[in-house]
Amino acid sequence: MPNLAQYHPQIVHFVVALLFVGVALRIASLIPKLKFANHAAALLLLIGTGAAVLAVQSGTDAHGPVERIPGARALVVEHEEVAKQAKNIFLAVAALELIALGLARPSLGVDRYARVAQVASVVVGLYGSLVLYHASEHGGELVYSYAGGPGLRTGRPADVERLLLAGLYNQSREDRKAGRLADAAVLVDEMARRFPQNPEARLLRVESLMLDRKDYAAALVAADSVSLPASDARLRARQATLKADAYLGLSQPDSARAVLAAAVAAFPQNVRLKAKLDSIK
Repeated sequence: MPNLAQYHPQIVHFVVALLFVGVALRIASLIPKLKFANHAAALLLLIGTGAAVLAVQSGTDAHGPVERIPGARALVVEHEEVAKQAKNIFLAVAALELIALGLARPSLGVDRYARVAQVASVVVGLYGSLVLYHASEHGGELVYSYAGGPGLRTGRPADVERLLLAGLYNQSREDRKAGRLADAAVLVDEMARRFPQNPEARLLRVESLMLDRKDYAAALVAADSVSLPASDARLRARQATLKADAYLGLSQPDSARAVLAAAVAAFPQNVRLKAKLDSIK
């Protein structure tokens, strides 16, 4: 079987959607007026179970890089175990659905046995849904709390770099919020050093020089060193705002107004620039 690691996110979303809706339709099909849901439920549960088999395989293929993240291994193992349990439960559901399809011959008087199999499918399916939810919750925790996947799924170096950039950015924000200004400054400096071609990272360093180091002169120099395309209205407005803040930190309000006035002339639709200019006395 080919390596399915990079397809794990796509597959698992189909599993969750198909099986949850399939169980819901199977419950609905037990209501006499909603018998139209019968074959739809069987189809979704059978396809969803097949997808679950692929999801477990793709997760097994993908787990190596994720479980090597410090502190993530125990959760990876638990996620795999619960996912396999959910797969096995829905294999039982699929078997019950096939039995029900095989017994559903009203003309022979055996439709009531098919109904018993469908009721059993509901009971087992509800339990499987709880286990599937538990597995999904662990999967989400791995992705969003342990970064198990972002940057690692494709194996491309550029994706890992973006993961590093996001980590440096978010941790610097947390450090600043907690009052660890020196730590925040170090992380933003590293961000700008590692990604010198990224203008947003360099502008973040300008901001950090003011907020974390209170070095307005250095911030002004850093802001002037960032070259931006004339068409990038958002970043050019950001650059002008940062330069104005640096001038204000140096007690040069006239220079701040001049920078903002030029930016307002270039981007007359930017209400934030106008408000910033009007706020300087």
